[in-house]
Amino acid sequence: MHKNEALQTYPCSGIEHLKVHGRTTGCLDPVTLFWTGSAVEFNVKASELWIEVESGYDQYEPWISILINSVPVSRQMLTAGRYWVCVFRGMNENAVKNVRIVKDVQAMSGDPGCYMQIHAVKTDGEFVPVEAKPYKFEFIGDSITSGEGVVGAKSEEDWIPMWFSAIHNYTAMTADALNAEYRVISQSGWGVLTSWDNNPHANLPDTYEQVCGLLAGAKNTALGAFSANDFDSWQPDVVVVNLGTNDDGAFHSPGWQDDVSGKIHNQRLNDDGTYNEADLAAFELAVEKFLLKLRTNNKTAHIIWAYGMLGIPMMPAIHRGVDRYAKRTGDKKVSVFQLPNMTNETIGARSHPGVLAHKQAAQELTGYIQGILATYKLN
Repeated sequence: MHKNEALQTYPCSGIEHLKVHGRTTGCLDPVTLFWTGSAVEFNVKASELWIEVESGYDQYEPWISILINSVPVSRQMLTAGRYWVCVFRGMNENAVKNVRIVKDVQAMSGDPGCYMQIHAVKTDGEFVPVEAKPYKFEFIGDSITSGEGVVGAKSEEDWIPMWFSAIHNYTAMTADALNAEYRVISQSGWGVLTSWDNNPHANLPDTYEQVCGLLAGAKNTALGAFSANDFDSWQPDVVVVNLGTNDDGAFHSPGWQDDVSGKIHNQRLNDDGTYNEADLAAFELAVEKFLLKLRTNNKTAHIIWAYGMLGIPMMPAIHRGVDRYAKRTGDKKVSVFQLPNMTNETIGARSHPGVLAHKQAAQELTGYIQGILATYKLN
């Protein structure tokens, strides 16, 4: 076998012009990728390149997608351990390649042992600058935003990492269409007030101000998941919140009992199938409070509450929560946008939106954001 004697190893901190995507602690040796869509990116003039990864899990293994010049060329499961993965070899050594190694799976709140890191890169070439993008977007959501069901046959029902995708996903598609850098904060089953099964601890707002506060365990503590996020270092132009689908699910699920207090939490329906007014009001208040938290941390962003790929039962309540926030604060940079509903043609695995549904959502959201960027002349 031909061995490339020219390969040199660079720790992440030694890679000139390395770009890290996604919320992070700032530590480069190694880089920990917490969230879906998190990535390392660099431009390299070389014929061969390897990355040194480290992965661990008790149940849910991480997956990565490799993009070269913005095109996905490889997708693979990361088994446990620390080892080298070949990204490319035999390519034109004089051509610059844009390389992005993307974490394809969401942060796994149900697996304290799940983590993914990139330690080093081995190449026979040189690194050159990565062009900065003009916009920054943040997406906050549930399984839809995590890309659950985007990969796999429609018949698949197993809840496993293999069926998630960060790149065949409306978040990546919208960001690509508008030439924006982006981050994703998402978790399957979670909501604004409660999860689909009425667990009040499984809501995105409570941990929003931490690097990746929905994780658990000593390993994630050591990695800095529960540190305060440095909002000043990365301020988005647009924040898209796609939450409410699981909050609706809670109204149709049995109550959730807290093991510690014994209290049962339950979003209730009336006898005629309508939402209990007090419980719906609690959801609307959660929407309003989350918008206050988002604005505190994202001073100038336009905040879009986007909802609708799996139906729009919570839309009137979302509108009321957003309107009340806007009236109380005078904030003009907040709006509601209805995403196109998934159909029998656009469904993916696990009864979730498939690639076609994500493409459609991205197309409509892109047009809407374009109008906002033009209005505010963000640059």
